[in-house]
Amino acid sequence: MRLTLHTDYALRVLVHVGRHDGDLVTINEIAECYGISKNHLTKVVHQLGRSGYLETVRGKYGGVRLLRQPEDVKLGEFIRETEEDFALVRCMRCDTPDECRLNAGCIARDALSSGLSAFFKVLDGYTLADMLEHERQAAE
Repeated sequence: MRLTLHTDYALRVLVHVGRHDGDLVTINEIAECYGISKNHLTKVVHQLGRSGYLETVRGKYGGVRLLRQPEDVKLGEFIRETEEDFALVRCMRCDTPDECRLNAGCIARDALSSGLSAFFKVLDGYTLADMLEHERQAAE
């Protein structure tokens, strides 16, 4: 499974903003820090604001800051909200297993679904607070 750049950038934004402990951070600052296009990052930040992860303050002294507590942002939940498609193979998009082009005895769909569930179960055990703590330890 591969996450989109949108999710990658969204996670980077949350970590960067979270490191600033409630201070406003500008999109320019984040873009420069990670070498990301400001235009692309603006779309990501806008979506994070609409989803309730960031508070956006407009104007000359504006910026963004976390709207949720870092310990309340579970990575699995966050990724489920930012990604659009979790079908690992084509048959996972089918409404019924009968639509599978392989035989009805194929267990790949169930196995991959179980693997995806396990993936999210692990991610749900981590929060933005965990990521921020790791960042702090790495910086020391």
